[in-house]
Amino acid sequence: TATTTPHVLFSADLISPQVQAALPDGYVLRALRRTDFASGFLECLRVLTTVGDVDEAGFEEQYDAMARQGGYYIVAIEDMSRQENSVVATGALIVERKLYVLLAPRTATPLPLQLPPNHRGIEQSLANLERIHSLGAVGHIEDIAVAKDQQGKKLGLRLIQALDFIAENVGCYKSILDCSETNEGFYVKCGFRKAGLQMAHYYEGSSKTKSS
Repeated sequence: TATTTPHVLFSADLISPQVQAALPDGYVLRALRRTDFASGFLECLRVLTTVGDVDEAGFEEQYDAMARQGGYYIVAIEDMSRQENSVVATGALIVERKLYVLLAPRTATPLPLQLPPNHRGIEQSLANLERIHSLGAVGHIEDIAVAKDQQGKKLGLRLIQALDFIAENVGCYKSILDCSETNEGFYVKCGFRKAGLQMAHYYEGSSKTKSS
């Protein structure tokens, strides 16, 4: 009987062989699958946040929407020795495409750009610029979660390295993430630095539940 390949969210070509080699024996780095509802994936996320009442049909519907839209790269680390809840760590990269060209002065130290008011001066200023990122993309790293009984095995570091590999190989010029002050030191060790301030606007309910 022919075996079927499980539906995966993205190509195995984007799985870093270096990260796979650095995992503990018996652990596998892979893309999220449509069949991962009962694999331990949601249990990992519960370490990080409130998951809520997600049923299998809802999980598959959301997975299908991500697969159709593209730009979603969710990785899982699986402990192949486990019979249940084999997914023990997960993280996500969401790619945002930019509709502009980023320019910077041709200097060793980038300076704020101030264009002169006359046309000739503007042309000269533009000639002294170089394209850093032309219609590029930014990676947003989200939902880094490791099962409680798996912490201390550097799986969080491997997730970040795996997502960095994907981001670079799909054309991102940088990756950004939000974290608590408690986790800031971990992400600094992963090569990130503090940049800006997070703002959030939460929406209560949805249009589906509001009366007309």
